[in-house]
Amino acid sequence: MKNILLQATSAPAVTGNHQTDALGLYDQAASIVPMGAFSCNLADDRLSWTGGVFDMFGLSGERPPERQIAVEMYTEASRGLLGRKRSHAIATCSSFSLDANIRRPDGTERWIRINAAVRSVNGRAETLYGMKLDITEDHARWEILRAQAECDPLTGVANRMRFQRFLERPNDEPALGRVGALILFDLDGFKQINDRWGHAAGDACLVAFGERLKRAFPQARLVSRIGGDEFAVLLPPVGSRSKTERDVRWLTRSLLSPVPWNGDRLPIGASVGIAFASRAIELDPLQLFTAADRELYGAKKAAATGIACA
Repeated sequence: MKNILLQATSAPAVTGNHQTDALGLYDQAASIVPMGAFSCNLADDRLSWTGGVFDMFGLSGERPPERQIAVEMYTEASRGLLGRKRSHAIATCSSFSLDANIRRPDGTERWIRINAAVRSVNGRAETLYGMKLDITEDHARWEILRAQAECDPLTGVANRMRFQRFLERPNDEPALGRVGALILFDLDGFKQINDRWGHAAGDACLVAFGERLKRAFPQARLVSRIGGDEFAVLLPPVGSRSKTERDVRWLTRSLLSPVPWNGDRLPIGASVGIAFASRAIELDPLQLFTAADRELYGAKKAAATGIACA
């Protein structure tokens, strides 16, 4: 499909052979790299797309869709991020870049890189224009590498690096933003297991506990080993806090059954701290972690003094 604008847009001031050569060069490049140009008239939201953009979105090249229809093809997280960056660029007559996830009409998902800028006249934004590049394959390779880098090699759950990325989550990364609660687990008596049965036995307990956490919380946004014998679970938004606490206490019992190892049954225990994200204010990951850690410390102190926690 040739990359021809379906509606008139401003073009560089080139004429004759120079213009023909420039368009030919663009077509040659677009045949190698899946990319396309776009523009949006900000007065009426009228879109102009080259053929490469139609290909990315899995649409026929008859005419660009209504802008709202195109926007709905972005996944929820990417749609929100696009809206914020686009609005800021228009308000400040500036530019932005964004990697976004779209879902095409046939159900397939693609990742695209958007580089956009605002053309203004007398300080008034008139046109948003730029390039879109299909980066689906690059994104898949990057996700594999990132998953490997952020996986705890012993237990198979996420490592501290992955959890740290949540704690330092930038405002424009909503992937883990929909979090309702954070649960911290600290294995009790873990040193005694290492001392009595050896570190291989301790490793077996860590592996078993990580696997049990994944089974117990299949809906978790993240299950992570954040320290030697410490684990964290991020839950999606919850309904009743009291019910969630009861459920966590009930599930914790299933996490603490003895671990079979070389004919022995290794006893494991755990202290638990849980904190809930506020529904009224924006999520503060560090504040949530501090609150859960405070609850965990209280549970460990109560266990050390022999006080049963309700």
